[in-house]
Amino acid sequence: MGMSWSRVLLSGVSLLLAGCGEADWGVDQHGRQVAAAELEGRWLVINYWAEWCGPCRKEIPELNGLAEELQAQQVRVLGVNFDALQGEELRTAAEQLGIRFTVLASDPAPRLGLTPSQVLPVTWLIDPQGRVLEQLPGEQTGAGLKARLAELRRPAD
Repeated sequence: MGMSWSRVLLSGVSLLLAGCGEADWGVDQHGRQVAAAELEGRWLVINYWAEWCGPCRKEIPELNGLAEELQAQQVRVLGVNFDALQGEELRTAAEQLGIRFTVLASDPAPRLGLTPSQVLPVTWLIDPQGRVLEQLPGEQTGAGLKARLAELRRPAD
């Protein structure tokens, strides 16, 4: 009986949360809630990575630098583990690869309409309205991503 009561309470809470604008994005690699308000109206660079992927490992420092450099410009770099690692496993993997940006424990693909990629790493560029603008397969550089974002952000003549 106690179990079903808590389930009723939980579903009531999630209904309340769903009623307040966008739902949150789940938790990050540290178990912290990623609030929708943190990501709304920002450019998103979403990178899918895996521990066993060599180019992913090489790309991480580039993404770390990009995340730090562009944070003030309303750009957020987000990671997603291709193997859907969770909890302690996700935290450990992100730590071992030296990831300093937010890694989402929940895959945002259904939320954003991203199609599964056969290639890793893969990076998606999402505009502040939540529109998917580009899918960039393979290893990226911070400079290359920065240049691409600058082009996409330039107002059309």
